[in-house]
Amino acid sequence: MSAKKILMIVGDYTEDYETMVPFQTLLAVGHSVDAVCPDKKAGDMVATAIHDFEGDQTYSEKRGHNFTLNADFAKARVEDYDALLIPGGRAPEYLRLNEYVIRLVRDFNDADKPIAAVCHGAQILAAADILKDRRVSAYPACAPEVRLAGGTYAEIAIDDACIDGNLVTAPAWPAHPKWLAGFLTLLGTEITL
Repeated sequence: MSAKKILMIVGDYTEDYETMVPFQTLLAVGHSVDAVCPDKKAGDMVATAIHDFEGDQTYSEKRGHNFTLNADFAKARVEDYDALLIPGGRAPEYLRLNEYVIRLVRDFNDADKPIAAVCHGAQILAAADILKDRRVSAYPACAPEVRLAGGTYAEIAIDDACIDGNLVTAPAWPAHPKWLAGFLTLLGTEITL
């Protein structure tokens, strides 16, 4: 397997598990991951938030860790990467307002490169207008945005994932085993023990 280079776009209050776990998993299997955030550079940090499902009508939120970026957002170019990863949390809400974030997502999609998005990451996909006629999962509160963007919201279990072409999406971090397995499949990753 050849190692892939993956761009991960994060922001303040990105979901902790949806940032740390994919980042570490992809590194563990031999891939390279550049974690970037608009208006920040390598060595800067973003705050994370821990979202949990504790029986309330929606998720709870607690302050997570500081996550250190290892690359500069301003230098990110689609031609330098094999795939894109978008964690959820609160960050997508404001990241989708950044013109260059939207252009990167469109460029990855136009190049038919794998894109993995989880939870609220679908807000960025919807803003990039790449969901028309696509089947996409996300946190259930994002279902209206998926539908308004012309996509079909995949009503799947919280621990399941959905693959549609170059997109692999999931409702939230409990889906990591299936979501990350789907992303690794799109990357052509073979793991042998």
